[in-house]
Amino acid sequence: MDFIRQIQKNDRKTFFKDFENAQKLKNQDFSSDISDRSVESRPLIADFTEYSPLHNGHFHCMKTAKATIPDGLFVAVVPGLFERSGRGLPYIMHRKTRAEIAIAVGADIVVEGPPMGIMGSGQYSLCLTKMFQALNTDFIPRGYRPFDGYEKILERISLGHGVAPKPYKIVDMDTKEVIYNGKLEEDNYVIVSFSKSLKKIGFDFKDKFIFVPRIEGVSGTLIRKACSENNLESVKTMLPSETIRILEREINADRAPLHDLRDEESIIDSANNLSYDDLVKLNFFNEKLANELINQREIKPFESISEIEDSIFYGFSSHFKNRVLSILETRINADMISEYISNYPSTVRVLNYKNEDVLEEFKEKVFSNEKNYVSNIDVCEC
Repeated sequence: MDFIRQIQKNDRKTFFKDFENAQKLKNQDFSSDISDRSVESRPLIADFTEYSPLHNGHFHCMKTAKATIPDGLFVAVVPGLFERSGRGLPYIMHRKTRAEIAIAVGADIVVEGPPMGIMGSGQYSLCLTKMFQALNTDFIPRGYRPFDGYEKILERISLGHGVAPKPYKIVDMDTKEVIYNGKLEEDNYVIVSFSKSLKKIGFDFKDKFIFVPRIEGVSGTLIRKACSENNLESVKTMLPSETIRILEREINADRAPLHDLRDEESIIDSANNLSYDDLVKLNFFNEKLANELINQREIKPFESISEIEDSIFYGFSSHFKNRVLSILETRINADMISEYISNYPSTVRVLNYKNEDVLEEFKEKVFSNEKNYVSNIDVCEC
């Protein structure tokens, strides 16, 4: 728990520092004369993946993208601050360790993605697409689960059309046609959400996606169970050897697995002691949710996470309760999240890289963008 609390403490400092720096820079123009920039850079492949942990499905997607664009610079965008997934759940390992594994299996650069656990799905989708834009991305590999009707959706996206999920239907944003009736499961929904966000920010993604059918024989549920039980032997066919080696090292050092752990003390303190005005300002919160927590704690103060969960009504997704817990853990306000997204990413943080030559090539590629979207590239100590 000391490790978990230290992560949260450090990441709060980083978040507010990033926010403050972005506020100072938001009206500045980072662009310079494009004629002074290198135009001979390799194509950049930007892959957003949580890598919790990096398994054979992730590895297959990476290998397919690199085989499709053999001269490409492979950049993995690994979600960062607060170590919470888009489902509001903790990751198995710290992002620097996830980045280390990505480099070990073949990535050239790993950059820190947005703090997904404290955002809604539309918010972090927008951040990720703004990162693709800022990195001067040429190709975006994405795994998907094939089913009848989905190929038509992928064809529209390959044409550069935004595709929007509506209640029980999928609509081509360019032609306004309904191209699929029904709902999409999470992996396939992410691709559609990306196309909508890319269209929203004006990024031309025609022919940029590399769609990779998911492979069989990999179960995230079984991998998480094996990590909790320290029985990696049971899932060794699902994981690259590099993942197993580094994950075993982290478990032995008591730095993993983290996916069953939260700073419960902070969450309970927030639920019991934040005022109505403070609660209603938090991301995901509204008057109804704030009042519900206050009414319950007036009857009896919260003593456990499960009691808090029971007081949270079901929201727009099955992950709503876990996202609310992450917000109570971090105490980030909705207006700050909105402003953070508006200025994202003023700084690109490199978590790990293959070698110095690749790092310099990456920097040149980012700053050769027709318009610079970032003021600085920070390199973390690896």
